[in-house]
Amino acid sequence: MSRSNKPVVLAIAGFDPSAGAGVLADIKTISAFGCYGLGVVTSLTMQNTQEVLAATHQAGETITEQLRPLFADFEIAAVKIGMLPTAEAVDAVVSILRTNPVSHIVVDPIVQSTSGYDLIEKDALAALIKLLFPLASVVTPNWYEAERITGISVRDETSAEHAAAAIQALGPRAVLLTGGDAVSPTDLLVDNLGTALYRASKVYSKHTHGTGCALATALACLLGLGRTLRESVPVAKQYVCGAISAAPGLGRGRGPLNHFPPEWTL
Repeated sequence: MSRSNKPVVLAIAGFDPSAGAGVLADIKTISAFGCYGLGVVTSLTMQNTQEVLAATHQAGETITEQLRPLFADFEIAAVKIGMLPTAEAVDAVVSILRTNPVSHIVVDPIVQSTSGYDLIEKDALAALIKLLFPLASVVTPNWYEAERITGISVRDETSAEHAAAAIQALGPRAVLLTGGDAVSPTDLLVDNLGTALYRASKVYSKHTHGTGCALATALACLLGLGRTLRESVPVAKQYVCGAISAAPGLGRGRGPLNHFPPEWTL
């Protein structure tokens, strides 16, 4: 068991070699929140800021063998789960989490890259919903992901609330439906207290690669630090807005965030 007072946060996600999303971006976000980051890779993607070219998914056994020694050695305060591309990957993660319960599990149900590359197989999405959602403290889909999960067309706050409620009925304790791509970005939370809306001014930038990863990981860190979910959401949103505003302007496509924005303090 670690003697440090730093909460240990585990990121389970794909590997983006451009470091804008996935495990590399998650570790940067975890560090920005003063936590200690662990990372497990579920898929090796070949991508840059312009497109995803291909992906080599890790076998379930490989994922299990990455996870098992971490749970044997660390007291893990929170887990953030991103890309789980195959049903085999979902099974491996769920099996470990059932054997090693964690208080806070944030699931970012990634289904497609910004450039339109499918990042999850159809049977994997079904397994994710059936097996992992019931273990989740909060699920953080965007509008498109919510549509894929529920079949509900999300176009406004009313339809977003219907979709979020439908996802919560699938088992997670809470659902944060993110609306950052809308003209008036509003995130909608459905939990055991009801519905809450979190509005923010839109930051107009093409450098938004990995915003969903950053938000979900920030939530995992804040929960691991002892904040409630309703306390955590506005802080995580503030962090992501700052990370977009301070983006370094790298790459020829949708560039990465600045995961250490200069004015950021927890």
